Parts: sequence; C-alpha cells; structure tokens
Amino acid sequence: MTTLQGVGLGLRSQHYATILSTTPPIGWFEALSDNYLGGGLPLHHLGLIRERYPLTLHGVGLSIGSTDGLNWEYLQRLKALADRVEPVHVSDHLAWVSCDGHYFNDLAPLPYTEPVLIYVADRIQQVQEFLGRRLLIENLSPYLQFAGNDLSEWQFLAELARRADCDLLLDVNNLYVNAANHGFDPLEYLAALPLDRVKEIHLAGYEQQGSFLFDTHGRPVQPGVWALYRQALKHFGPVPTLIEWDTDIPSFDQLLDEANKAEQCLCQRQRQLQAI
Repeated sequence: MTTLQGVGLGLRSQHYATILSTTPPIGWFEALSDNYLGGGLPLHHLGLIRERYPLTLHGVGLSIGSTDGLNWEYLQRLKALADRVEPVHVSDHLAWVSCDGHYFNDLAPLPYTEPVLIYVADRIQQVQEFLGRRLLIENLSPYLQFAGNDLSEWQFLAELARRADCDLLLDVNNLYVNAANHGFDPLEYLAALPLDRVKEIHLAGYEQQGSFLFDTHGRPVQPGVWALYRQALKHFGPVPTLIEWDTDIPSFDQLLDEANKAEQCLCQRQRQLQAI
C-alpha cells in the first residue's frame, strides 16, 4: 500500500514538463481533482506523473455542507478518477459551493451547530461508502462567522471526524489566518484535534491588507505560519506536508525551496522523537 512521506507539492500544469523531464526529488504531488474529471491531456499527464510519484486528490466541488442533495454524477466521476490513479488520500473542504444546483467559485463556511454536525457527518459517511475510501476534510479560512454558532470550529471538526469516521487535512495557513482575523488561540485549536485523525498538513502564503489577513495561497509561507507549523508537528508528529501555491504560480525551483524548508522542519521533529 502506497503511503505519503515527507513533503509534497501541489501539481500545476505549468510544471508538467519540468517534472517529467527531471524527476525532481519531491515526496509526492497533490492533484486538484476537479481539473482532471474531464479526461483529455491533463489526465494523460497525471497518469505519467503517477507512474513516478504517489498522488493525493484534493477537490473543491464536493459541496459537503450544501442543502442540495449529493451530486452523484460528480461523485461517479471522482470515483472513476480515484480508481484510475489510486491516490493515497482524497480530500475536500468543510464548505458548501452550490445552491439549488448552481455552483459558485468560492468555499462558503457552515454554521457550527449540532444539527449541521449531524447533517454533514451523514453526508460524509455516504460519500465514503460510495467511494470506498475515507475522506480527509480540510479547515477553511472564512472571513465571516455565523452568529448562531454553538460550537467552535475546532470542536466541530474534532466531533465531525469522530462521528463521520473521516480524517482531517489541517491547513496551517488557514488556521493562522483565522486565528489572526477572529481572535482565537491557534494552539487551543491544535490541542483539540484528535491526534490520530490529522493525516496531512497544508502550508501556503497569505497577504495582509490593513489589519486583515487574506488567504490567497499566492505567496511564500510567512514566518508566523512556519512557527505554527512547528507547533503542529510538535503536537501531531511528522505529518506529511504539502506546499500549496494556487495563484501567481512561481518557478518550480521556488516551490522546491519552500518544500526544503518544510522538510527541514519534519526532519528536526523526527530527530526529536527518536531522541526521546
């Protein structure tokens, strides 16, 4: 069974040629599943890269929190893709992106309440049963919060993982942005998540506009995020980590530089654990 080790990079079409011609020293790649559901040349390239590296699939179209019914056509295509490339993980976001069958280009947050928790856990269980795979659910970086929340985000995620029997993808950049924007302690968040459920970590960059942080995933990882990442590794251990860069895509060498920084953090934590 293929497993993830070390640091991976988000797979972008701009880098197909470099990856296939040089086979760079990277642990794994994450493919945006929605980009490959239509087949064609992207899927061809994905297959070639899969021959050389472990893959994960990361989506934005599941809309697990929507009041719309589950999109079974979408899920059939996702299952076919997963069966073809055999990813180590399939992940999506704790969000909704559709209403009355209309999809929009953003990830909208959910109310953190008991009825929503029951509803989303049931939908995740249905998806997992259909795919034959356990999902990883990722935390968002919402800029607004619902006034009627009766659970914190970290309480909701921890309980969701238990009830749905799913795993978690911890985006440390999103956590850092949320903590700064909404005024909570990110270490309390980390401490609340179940140790055995966090199977993957994302790192990315944000932008600051005035007193507000924006999760653009279009800049290098910032010092505060690196510090929080080291705290996450201290809590969860050396979890496989992805460098995620979605806008203003840089050169592949710059991504490798970011990956090397994360690898150093992972190796340091591994040495600490071995010394205990």
